[in-house]
Amino acid sequence: MNFLKLFFFVGFYCFTYNYSFSQEVTEDAEDEEEPITFSGTRIISGHSVKTVEKGIFEMRIEHRFGDIAGTNGGAQSMFGFDNLSDMRIAFEYGITDQLMVGFGRSKGARNAPNSISPYSSLLDGFVKYSILQQKKGEMPLSMTVVAGSTFTYMKASTDESQVNYFPKTAHRFAYFTQLNLAKHFGDRFSIALMPTYVYRNYVSADDQNGLFALGGAFRLRLTKRFALLGEYYHTFNNKDFRQNVYRNSLGVALEWFTFGHNFTINFTNSTGLGETQFIPYTSENWLDGQFRFGFCVGRKFSF
Repeated sequence: MNFLKLFFFVGFYCFTYNYSFSQEVTEDAEDEEEPITFSGTRIISGHSVKTVEKGIFEMRIEHRFGDIAGTNGGAQSMFGFDNLSDMRIAFEYGITDQLMVGFGRSKGARNAPNSISPYSSLLDGFVKYSILQQKKGEMPLSMTVVAGSTFTYMKASTDESQVNYFPKTAHRFAYFTQLNLAKHFGDRFSIALMPTYVYRNYVSADDQNGLFALGGAFRLRLTKRFALLGEYYHTFNNKDFRQNVYRNSLGVALEWFTFGHNFTINFTNSTGLGETQFIPYTSENWLDGQFRFGFCVGRKFSF
């Protein structure tokens, strides 16, 4: 049933946005004079070095299903399509060619099978600024900084031992900041490093508030409209904490440009969306079949 909803939803979305705005942005990113590092504002789960251009508005819809294989996957769940891990709807806007902002709402992965995330009903916002842009003979790499926050408005637990008990409103907030470095080699291959710091105001006794993670990613252009993406985040923590169920986020994706849309079809072991979710709360193991199908649809337009 979820698969049919997905099919009709994506079809309706594409149809309506093809005819809704008279000044839509329909250029293919691969037609730019300069080779691009990453074409979207996200790679798979995390941010890329890319910012939205001045005056451009982008709507993003991200979706994660359940495990393809393993205990909760297989044919009985249509290889994860019957289960919803998380979904997010977001809006992003380019204030200048270097500065952009974004806001979104996600379901949260609290009720997803095998998920250790304690949160649902999440609001998020971020600011992103491009410091350097790679140019041949002038600048050898691209660099952006991004900072953001999430807030959960879920109903608080009555159990004082739970993270979602929320003694104070401030305990509902989590934050992240990231320096994103990227470089393209020729017109087909790009790499990125994403040192990231996540801080959560309220955590369980076996966790720590602040976490540093180092992300790495690549983009391989296959054709004018298709590219292969890979992304990995390694989380560093105090050896006395986070010893049992925590895993590092790993994903691969196929990127597809068509008629002004940017589709990313991905497979990842992360259930949650956003740095404050997939960095601290990934618990599933690729080797156990605990990875899922997901997608992101991005549509740019101007008024």
